[in-house]
Amino acid sequence: MSGPRHGYHLVDSSPWPLFVSTSMLNVTISSAASFHYFIRGFALLVVGLSIFVVIFSNWVRDVIREATFLENHELPVQFGLRLGFILFVVSEGMLFFAFFWAFFHSSLAPSIALGSLWPPIGLEIIPPFDVPLLNTIILLSSGATITLAHHAVLKNDREYANYGFYMTILLALLFTYLQVIEYFDAPFTIADGVYGSTFFLATGFHGLHVIIGTIFIIVSFYRYLKFHLVPARHFGFEAASWYWHFVDVIWLFLFLTIYIWGSA
Repeated sequence: MSGPRHGYHLVDSSPWPLFVSTSMLNVTISSAASFHYFIRGFALLVVGLSIFVVIFSNWVRDVIREATFLENHELPVQFGLRLGFILFVVSEGMLFFAFFWAFFHSSLAPSIALGSLWPPIGLEIIPPFDVPLLNTIILLSSGATITLAHHAVLKNDREYANYGFYMTILLALLFTYLQVIEYFDAPFTIADGVYGSTFFLATGFHGLHVIIGTIFIIVSFYRYLKFHLVPARHFGFEAASWYWHFVDVIWLFLFLTIYIWGSA
């Protein structure tokens, strides 16, 4: 029997999309229950997140198997994956655009309840040239190291690729650690009016994206060590690098607007 006459991959029937959607619905409901202090709401959230991680990991495993071992991702499929990931990044940009909109809506014309001032009267802010500036340097440096790793993968230079991966993961973990410390030492909380809400919502979601991007890069590094990624076929890592550069750009806007301009 002859093989397919086209370069498109016809995906086999898979239960993972349905299971992931159901688990995400469970996470949403349990999150709302936890935020409203329902009985065992937090426990349900932990269980829901654990189930989601297991199911999503199995889905990613199948996709990696199709791309690496079965070699089903020909050029038209890779183009579709690239286009789909670009649209995903654009949708993430729209999410942060909403956060910036909320911030500027409140800061450009502060209400009387805020004292007609921004930041609100009596609210101590986080110094922008302390931990935030250090985190900016760290994250921008990680953008350079992941670019180094990407170019090394293209040239099949495993020594520089390993160095780029190691440094990117180290800088990413350091950024997350410093942001957690900043949250614990913050002189205000998410409950302190619109300033606290917009600050923690925007920076917190960015921190979540940093954690997701770090996991993305760690998985790509593991695949590289297993010789899954070659110069001609490494879209998984390419997507991880795109995502990381997106995280870098969003943080730069957060630092310039919420930290520096918002504290002026």
